[in-house]
Amino acid sequence: MGITQLPPPSAQPSPSRAEAFIGGGAYSVVLLLGLAEGVVGSFQYSRAAIGRVPLGALCFCVAIFATCGLAGWAMRSMPGALLPAIGWFVASFGLAMPDSGGSVIIANNSAGEWYLYGGSICALLGVGTAFVSAVRLPRKARIAGRGGSRA
Repeated sequence: MGITQLPPPSAQPSPSRAEAFIGGGAYSVVLLLGLAEGVVGSFQYSRAAIGRVPLGALCFCVAIFATCGLAGWAMRSMPGALLPAIGWFVASFGLAMPDSGGSVIIANNSAGEWYLYGGSICALLGVGTAFVSAVRLPRKARIAGRGGSRA
């Protein structure tokens, strides 16, 4: 029984500094995109309505679903889908809290509830679709997508 030795660090593939910088920048952009969607949605969720159906809130729900799902798909990673959802949650629920004077930005009406609860469900569904696509992606395709060709 011999001791298994790891290859030297220089033999292990590692991303270059430029690749790491670009990757970190891409993750920062999707986080800021989710944050921006949350801020804009918090002020505009009750803008359009047909009868009692708040179309503005529903459109923002679909937007965060698409952002999370497409970011996870494009980046081929769970953090790619999770970061816009985190940004949206921080902005939306942060702005839903009352300030010291008691005023709120997201009102406790049907449009506000559709925006907060529907957006939460849609963000989680977007993360879930990215998770399902990552799990269903064959191993060879995942490895080939990273630029390496291992068997």
